[in-house]
Amino acid sequence: MSQNRNPGDPLNNAGITHDHHFASDNTSGICPEAWIALAEANTGRLPSYGADAWTQQACDLIRGVFEKPDAEVFFVFNGTSANSLALASLCQSYHSVICHDYAHVETDECGAPEFFSNGTKLLVGSGPRGKLTPEAVEKLIHKRTDIHYPKPRVLSLTQSTEWGTVYTVDEIRALTAITKRHGLHIHMDGARFANAASALEYRTGAAPADITWRAGVDVLCLGGTKNGMTTTEAVVFFDSQLAKEFDYRCKQAGQLASKMRFLSAQWVGMLKDGAWLRNAAHANLMTKRLAAALREIPGITPIIEPEANALFVDMPAPVAARLQQQGWHFYNFIGANGYRLMCSWDTREEDIDRFTQAVRAAAETQSPDPA
Repeated sequence: MSQNRNPGDPLNNAGITHDHHFASDNTSGICPEAWIALAEANTGRLPSYGADAWTQQACDLIRGVFEKPDAEVFFVFNGTSANSLALASLCQSYHSVICHDYAHVETDECGAPEFFSNGTKLLVGSGPRGKLTPEAVEKLIHKRTDIHYPKPRVLSLTQSTEWGTVYTVDEIRALTAITKRHGLHIHMDGARFANAASALEYRTGAAPADITWRAGVDVLCLGGTKNGMTTTEAVVFFDSQLAKEFDYRCKQAGQLASKMRFLSAQWVGMLKDGAWLRNAAHANLMTKRLAAALREIPGITPIIEPEANALFVDMPAPVAARLQQQGWHFYNFIGANGYRLMCSWDTREEDIDRFTQAVRAAAETQSPDPA
């Protein structure tokens, strides 16, 4: 199958309108703030490979957001490369990385963390609602300590999690306290960090610094794509010593952009007036609206209360099949009847209304006739 065609392509199913609103926050376009910044960067001739003013400004803005003037910042094309190269920089090939069994680095990166680290093993633990617990981490650290077993070296946390939940400040500190005691580094997969930061700011007033380096995180892979940008993720080393020669890793992995300003300018547009958090807050709010609307439909049950921009619902398979036949796209995630619905920066209330109307109609079609 060609990479640019798939069974969901309208060209493959004539007559069906395909709606990807809730399939992923990757399906939305570029938000206005990022688009304008790209256009502004597309003038004149500027130095290559990050030696331009846009990249310097973007790095400084990120340092300002996290209140960490000495942080080292690098831009890469996608989340898999950000996670993989960051983890590789923290490990030797004989080390291991502790992560949740639903973590993206374990389930959706095609072995890239192992590949770029020359074989570092992922050790998976479990925990409710997509979160690792201190007990699970402690167990994996002590599972084996002999030379025949890969030595734990990194704890990787996903924020927000693959279940749409958010680690609180106290939860992060509890986990990092254990790992620091045992000499492990802390990596945070922040593909949806903006959604987590917005949620925690609203709930507790926590700042981005409070849920990263102040809580013990060493390196953050800060997501741009899912927040309204395109082809740009930031790798932020709060411990600058750990960033040594990371630029060489980026180059070797094909992640050093020659026209770096087009990656970094988007961050300027998003960070200079807080658009990154506004986008995330909107996506989170739309997810709560979606959950409330679906909760009113008999037979449709949220599996977990959404904390960020992902909603997981229990939906009868025939209902889901009918919706997909109508052109709605979303993914099965948990068991036979567990489906994931994502909202993004451009999700509208009208989109939620259309979808819930379609769900209600499909559910009613599947309901037994009371007569």
